[in-house]
Amino acid sequence: MLKGVPAILSPELLKVLCEMGHSDRIVIVDGNFPSQSVGKECRVVRADGHGVPELLEAILQVFPLDTYVEHPVNLMEVMPGDPVETPIWAEYERLVAKHDPRGQAAIGQIERFRFYEEARKAYAIVATGETALYANIMLQKGVVL
Repeated sequence: MLKGVPAILSPELLKVLCEMGHSDRIVIVDGNFPSQSVGKECRVVRADGHGVPELLEAILQVFPLDTYVEHPVNLMEVMPGDPVETPIWAEYERLVAKHDPRGQAAIGQIERFRFYEEARKAYAIVATGETALYANIMLQKGVVL
């Protein structure tokens, strides 16, 4: 065990976070996301039984967000006409604001199918058991100052 590291961060996930460099992206996805098929060319870390907000909170404690891009955090945009509510996004906004002075301004949205394409190029995908819809979030790593 390590001191000061959130216990929810598995050894495998910590290794991935450490290996990532500036501008690499990690995608934390809900249980509906096709993580294995989209993640064929990257690492897929299983975090079944955990929700996205708790993992996001833990990751943001050790993961610097990129300061050289407008939106180092991106959400999967809701498809037009889809009657889905996304209350989990307010939790993401709160967590990002807690760890980045840009707050909500650091968060963008990517159209659903483009999000899948961007996720294919990510360094890693973290597959969770999150049941909320449109709960997928992509983080771009910055530098430690």
